[in-house]
Amino acid sequence: MPHKMTITGSATGPLREYDRYVAFDMREKGSPAAPKGLKKSTFISYTVFVAKKAFNKTGLTKKSIMHEKILVQGEPTLDIPIDECPGEIGIICFQITVLPNKNDKEANESKDKKEAQQEVSKAQQEVAATKQEENQEPVAKEAKTVQPEVKETPVQEEKAAQPKKPQPIQPKGTKDVVSFDDIIVPEAFLKTRPNPVKTEEVIEFVKRTGHLDKPLTIEKGTKVLKDGYRRYIVAKTMKMDHVPVIYEYQK
Repeated sequence: MPHKMTITGSATGPLREYDRYVAFDMREKGSPAAPKGLKKSTFISYTVFVAKKAFNKTGLTKKSIMHEKILVQGEPTLDIPIDECPGEIGIICFQITVLPNKNDKEANESKDKKEAQQEVSKAQQEVAATKQEENQEPVAKEAKTVQPEVKETPVQEEKAAQPKKPQPIQPKGTKDVVSFDDIIVPEAFLKTRPNPVKTEEVIEFVKRTGHLDKPLTIEKGTKVLKDGYRRYIVAKTMKMDHVPVIYEYQK
């Protein structure tokens, strides 16, 4: 009988959609104390595969899956290609559940209590103001001076309407930026499996900065990948349209 397993946590990478299923990456920390004489474990990375029908029932989206805490029950598999399963272990999901967030629940209760107190205080102020008006004699209202509106000139309006163009940020040493789809990966690279821990570190770097930590090395003209296969995998996982490169003769 296949081994069953259960993991909890949030997605560590973007949701990837396929024909009949979706996939996302998760990870769990190892035990804080290993038996005497053995090395401590850090964490294990997983790639979870869920049928679209089951995933849609959870109400999760591409954005919320990165923040919601979820519980996954399924069985492990090692038969899925590295391009679809960058995690150390693949999990065929039989059941996925969104777990309640304790902090959000307490925050909502506190917010509701605060709003109720504000409504009571506002009602008390209105009652006090009404009584005060009834006891006071009518007072002539002072005329209010209305300041004329200052219209902006066409030049000012044009400057305000022009948004600042963000400058693209690329890693140090980048010589060019090319389309991801134009890069050709040799078969020798496809047969290798980059270290998943280091791959996860590059993914975290891209999430923080929005770009790769180093450019890929490709051959001038043919655009055949010469170095940087791990970053190629990260760019594919993060669905990057363009990637920074250097050419082989520019090393």
